[in-house]
Amino acid sequence: MAWGPAGVVAFSFTVIFTRVAVQDLEPLFVGAGRAVVAAALAAIALTMTRQRRPRGRQWLRLAVVAAGVVAGFPLLTSFALATAPAGHSAAVIAVLPAATAIAAVLRTRERTTPAFWVVAAASACAAVVFAMLGNGGLGRLHAADLLLIAAVALCAIGYAEGGLLSRELGSWQTISWALVLAAPVMLALTLASAAAAPPVAGPAQWASFGYLAVVSMFLGFFAWYRGLAIGPMTRVSQLQLAQPVLTLAWAALILGEALTWPTVLGGIVVILCAAAAVRIRQRPPARDR
Repeated sequence: MAWGPAGVVAFSFTVIFTRVAVQDLEPLFVGAGRAVVAAALAAIALTMTRQRRPRGRQWLRLAVVAAGVVAGFPLLTSFALATAPAGHSAAVIAVLPAATAIAAVLRTRERTTPAFWVVAAASACAAVVFAMLGNGGLGRLHAADLLLIAAVALCAIGYAEGGLLSRELGSWQTISWALVLAAPVMLALTLASAAAAPPVAGPAQWASFGYLAVVSMFLGFFAWYRGLAIGPMTRVSQLQLAQPVLTLAWAALILGEALTWPTVLGGIVVILCAAAAVRIRQRPPARDR
């Protein structure tokens, strides 16, 4: 219960510093470049500790983790936050715990009650409706919102597969191998972005990029996966529900974004729906008990 909150606090700044970084740097450079820096750190850690290499299907599962948390989420959120406010984005991403629970159920074929699927669907609908209302009314879903929803889906799949794989490879080893596996593609994207638009930014933007690379992409997973590995996983995972609340607070304190009532109330609804989905998933059916 100490490692878990450390990971949540580390991740709660991700949306904020992504928003700062893309003010001067290209979204592609921010999304791919931070993975390249983190991959270099991961390679050093794996080499110095002489970790056993993954085998067989583990590489395919690592590719799933890499596609979700190394490539998908960072790239999509970087492009989304080039136009979307951080507070609005955090409220949409608040559905991630419920999405992760859905991905874990589908991946493990865990038996669940019908109530879980009802609440999970309500969580997804709440996030979509909030995104529409934030754009001026129902039926209006901007490209940034579609990117955020896709980012949540990919991240949920990466979290679920990474949680399972960490039981075999270890917590920090899983994210490290995923970073190394994705490094060639992410390096190519970074170089392509730098060639098209040479990165020029101020100190705040480079500091934000450094945080994203070192903490959000690497060290944050150390704490988060370590907490999940120690467990109990069902209890530690609920701490992620505090992440959007923290991000909304940082958006107001650091970025000076106004916390409007629609944003606050919409975020609360999404968080409550996600919390209900996570808690229902933890309760086994009556006959199992």
